[in-house]
Amino acid sequence: MDNSGTHAGRPHCLRFDRGRLGLAAGAGRVQTDPWGAFRVTLFDLTGRRALITGSSQGIGFAIARALGSAGAAVILNGRDAAKLDTAAAVLRGEGIAVCTAVFDVTDHAAVGGAIAQLEREGALDVLVNNAGIQRRAPLEDFPEPTWHELIRTNLDSVFYVGQAVARGMIARKRGKIINICSVQSELGRPGIAPYAASKGAVKMLTKGMCADWARHGLQVNGIGPGYFETELTATLVADPAFSDWLCKRTPAGRWGRVEELAGAAIFLASGASDFVNGQIVYVDGGLTSVV
Repeated sequence: MDNSGTHAGRPHCLRFDRGRLGLAAGAGRVQTDPWGAFRVTLFDLTGRRALITGSSQGIGFAIARALGSAGAAVILNGRDAAKLDTAAAVLRGEGIAVCTAVFDVTDHAAVGGAIAQLEREGALDVLVNNAGIQRRAPLEDFPEPTWHELIRTNLDSVFYVGQAVARGMIARKRGKIINICSVQSELGRPGIAPYAASKGAVKMLTKGMCADWARHGLQVNGIGPGYFETELTATLVADPAFSDWLCKRTPAGRWGRVEELAGAAIFLASGASDFVNGQIVYVDGGLTSVV
């Protein structure tokens, strides 16, 4: 599945009024009520504006739905305007404030123009760098053009979009960036060495972004999904031998469901993670904890 978006175009997005959406002073902090008890609003994203790349389906769509359900106004990105419109209609039907932005995350100039347009329509509070592809082949036979395609989509896009969005966040001295890594950020497997290399690099880029931008009030973290049932893994899910191996290899004994990424995404996008920086949260059923 290619979530990157390869059709350049002007983002189509509504302006979200932060006051109209009810962003209260101190939202995302622990507050006290008149009775002296603590009222927890740490995970409330009301009034926040979140861009999720590669979000017309799969993990990106699930994360967009999660952030929207927590109160954020979400911006879907991808390469196929029709698919984005369909995805947006689903979220809109659930009462989520949503719009779409079609731009190529692997094109530096296109990213700059798109983010500038989105910022003119309202501040971006949360970025989820999710766009990614998978290509499988023995490393000795892996085609050079495919290597560059994979690196552009999985790694370059994180730098391009992250840098463009961070500039506005730095000026405002606040912001949340979540980079989607993988268990392959830590583990290798035959046939996917370039993918593992790209995701290992995303892990270290996440830490580097933290090193440079934390002093400006940004929190940059990653989510490392294990093996989830998505369009990207459909062939593996359908392979009885692989599925049996995976379920035995994973302490939880099963494939993940995309909605199980919601908690980590909301946590890292919210005030609950204000002192969490440069970390990768592995949502993998225990896969990276065992040998």
